[in-house]
Amino acid sequence: MIEAQGLTKRYGSKTAVNDISFTVQPGKVTGFLGPNGAGKSTTMRMIVGLDRPTHGTVTVNGRPYAQHRSPLTEVGALLEAKAVHTGRSARNHLRALAATHGIPEKRVTEVVAMTGLDGVARRRVGGFSLGMGQRLGIAAALLGDPRTLILDEPVNGLDPEGVLWVRNLVKYLASEGRTVFLSSHLMSEMALTADHLVVIGKGRIIADGPVSDVVARATRSTVRVRSPQATQLAQLLAGPEVTVNPVEPGVLEVLGATSEGVGETAAAARIVLHELTPVTGSLEDAYMSLTQDAVEYHSATVPGTATTAQEQSA
Repeated sequence: MIEAQGLTKRYGSKTAVNDISFTVQPGKVTGFLGPNGAGKSTTMRMIVGLDRPTHGTVTVNGRPYAQHRSPLTEVGALLEAKAVHTGRSARNHLRALAATHGIPEKRVTEVVAMTGLDGVARRRVGGFSLGMGQRLGIAAALLGDPRTLILDEPVNGLDPEGVLWVRNLVKYLASEGRTVFLSSHLMSEMALTADHLVVIGKGRIIADGPVSDVVARATRSTVRVRSPQATQLAQLLAGPEVTVNPVEPGVLEVLGATSEGVGETAAAARIVLHELTPVTGSLEDAYMSLTQDAVEYHSATVPGTATTAQEQSA
């Protein structure tokens, strides 16, 4: 378990993390989301003692990281995959880490195989691709068979097979009762992987809860209707709490009503429906809505592309 209480980090006049409190529970995958510069990496560094908090505390399995007698067996961390001696082979890098904790050579062989590095384990790390470096970083995080895993952008640079492997791996580790805390900018992947979300913006927590709850609170559900009598149906549905938007000829987007309600209204008026589909918001929609006021680096709109209000504000 990871517990942060009033965690704050200042660098001179800049506050990178501002009085945040959250808990990462064992037995589930907790995703850590936020725009660039939001404070994600700083928070993760404070968890493993690489940065000292200005105020507040953070503990892993009941105590600060530095107080664990055998850190690698308590916490496995991937924060910067390139933080490796480039002249060493992958195997020797792992052997050196293992030696600091008395971890047997057998475990090095296991994590090399587990992460798909068998064929390159004796090659120098300086010649590794980005994806191979990520696999080595994950192997190092798994080396001590830790109860807690902290992974910063673990799928960065991985091919589709590697991304699927990471997804299955972290879900499996969580199913064993371990604590898994990972960040990613890939919303589609986080939606498939995470059980719980902590969203940070400008150094503050802006959402903390199960994925479904975060998405439900930050997005609106709509109903998509296709009918040859769309105009008549729109007139019947429109009201103080229901908004009907024509999407294209014969197609309506209904806000403020359920698919059951739309269907019953159509049936009562003997209106033919060719489609009646409830549409829920995506994690990407929720993320854009939650962080629209917390983005430090704004991109220009690409000419000729259609954008939503959320995309324009991001």
